[in-house]
Amino acid sequence: MSFDPVSAIFDLGKSAIERVWPDPIRRAEEMRKLEELRAAGDAQALNAHVQLMLAQIKVNEESAKSKSLFVAGARPFVIWMGAFSMGWTGIIHPLLTWVWVFCEMPGEPPPVIESAALGGIMSGLLGVSGMRSYDKKQGTQTDKI
Repeated sequence: MSFDPVSAIFDLGKSAIERVWPDPIRRAEEMRKLEELRAAGDAQALNAHVQLMLAQIKVNEESAKSKSLFVAGARPFVIWMGAFSMGWTGIIHPLLTWVWVFCEMPGEPPPVIESAALGGIMSGLLGVSGMRSYDKKQGTQTDKI
């Protein structure tokens, strides 16, 4: 590690980016911003940017510790709704449509749920679940809700 304050702040920022953004595209964007601030040599602006990222990590940690279902349950709710939508679109609806046609049932089969918008949300959340796999491998206790 360098004794140069800009390099030290940059290294801290890199580790914060890796913790905050599991999505590689978003991580690359943040690294580009951090590199620009480093290239400018403005230690104060770089430090402000890193402190903002560290504050976001603290907010995320406090949110995860909450006992309230409306605070800590938001991410699991989105995951379950995304899983239901993808399951409906990819498995349940095609099977229902097949049964509908096979049994010659009157009317139209149930509608398809539009799940394209959930793809981006789910991919970001699944990146977070990759961090959970890392926690399991390290033996981190996360059973407390």
